[in-house]
Amino acid sequence: MRALTRRSVLRSGAVAIPFAALAACSEDQEPKPSFVGPDSERVAAAEAARNPGAVREITLNAVAAEVDLGGLIVPTWTYGGTVPGAPIRVAKGEQIKATLVNDLPAATTVHWHGLQLRCDADGVPDLTQAPVEPGETYTYRFTAADSGTHWFHPHMGTQLDRGLYAPLIVEDPDEAAEWDLEWTVVLDDWMDGVTGTPDDVLAALAAGMDMEGEGSQGGHDGHGQAPTADDFLLHGAESELLGPDAGDVRYPHHLVNGRIADDPEVFEAEPGARVRLRIINAGADTAYRVALSGHKFTVTHTDGFACEQAEADAILIGMGERYDAIVTLQDGAFALVAEAEGKQARGRALVRTGSGEAPAADFAPAELTGHVLSYAEIVPAETTALEAREPDRVIDLELTGGMAAFDWAINGRPHDLGNPYPIEEGERVRLRFVNGDEMWHPMHLHGHSFALAETGLRKDTAIVLPGETVEVDFDAVNPGTWMLHCHNLYHGEVGMMAAIGYLD
Repeated sequence: MRALTRRSVLRSGAVAIPFAALAACSEDQEPKPSFVGPDSERVAAAEAARNPGAVREITLNAVAAEVDLGGLIVPTWTYGGTVPGAPIRVAKGEQIKATLVNDLPAATTVHWHGLQLRCDADGVPDLTQAPVEPGETYTYRFTAADSGTHWFHPHMGTQLDRGLYAPLIVEDPDEAAEWDLEWTVVLDDWMDGVTGTPDDVLAALAAGMDMEGEGSQGGHDGHGQAPTADDFLLHGAESELLGPDAGDVRYPHHLVNGRIADDPEVFEAEPGARVRLRIINAGADTAYRVALSGHKFTVTHTDGFACEQAEADAILIGMGERYDAIVTLQDGAFALVAEAEGKQARGRALVRTGSGEAPAADFAPAELTGHVLSYAEIVPAETTALEAREPDRVIDLELTGGMAAFDWAINGRPHDLGNPYPIEEGERVRLRFVNGDEMWHPMHLHGHSFALAETGLRKDTAIVLPGETVEVDFDAVNPGTWMLHCHNLYHGEVGMMAAIGYLD
């Protein structure tokens, strides 16, 4: 097994970093700007300023395995043979030294979603590192400077829609615990090893839709032996919250902590216990409306950032988003339900504090049709609010494409990582997302967090609804070249991605 390290890759020139090519120009072209690369001294200086603490060493084995999803045995790709992978829990300020051992049949990387970390640890192939090939190892080392509920996953092809994901919890030692128990709840849409593979889904989607809303390719005529487009494509997924097209993919199962609805995970506690829920949407194409029967949520954090407490019957959580909420448990057995928004399907877990019959697998709590918290209602905590300041730079980002050709892009430029939008260190930057289509998009910025310009709410992933313009502000304090993309895996994979680059 050949070991790769960040320094050896960059020094050997093995990485085809797009920004490295940007400095070159032909005789008849204007010189293109030079951007801060992952091996820049400015990246190292920014990391040193985080005052790295003790080192936590972790090994991640990326391996193909058969996993039990609750009586359903499926072949998939995993971290350590489980879905989700084992959580990583560290204290704020600790260094994570994570060695990825790639025993998969394909190259992979690890992206640490939600952390404002050093650029060379961000896990984007050919932008911040070379892909880790089968049989290789690669070591990520970075400071976990941001407390909160985060997670990690690959940034290679469709791998996220397999079983390669796990929670990353960064604890704040100064945070006062106002709860008795803490439960992490990971949501996922699942088809791998059941109706096909994520690559089959991508092929069906990339073929596009005709005007009647049917797949333009019918797949293989295998008399039930091979998947067809109709196995994957979902039509008419309307949502009062997300618009006329809540999702494109038909999933046979929706998981809560790696369990299907027929054999759910059971959380146990005493009546009256106050529980902190850390809810992560690790899905590829599904937003979830989450509710706990007989209870209200008190939301305390969004994407790891503290907010003023806000009550709700249900929470809408898009792909890549995280919410923390506190519930005070009643006596009995209750359903923790994740309804697949617009898809007429759901996942669930059970919460048991006493005797009583568990709700049926298809039980829909009344809270699902109650008050669903919106961004406009959530106020950032004083400790997390960005300082008021006018933007120094505005970047307009039109979310383009459509279902007919499934040609999603940003400003009409698919897969445009080689031409970063330039910014200067120290600037306040405003990203203006303009969505003129009928499809919603959860937009995620790597290496930074942002504030919604309208409300100040702190996040790193934001839902942009059909016909909506959303402006977000961030401070350019983390040098490097950073990915910006839709966290609908299939939108991103066909082209809805771009890069933000610090000028060198």
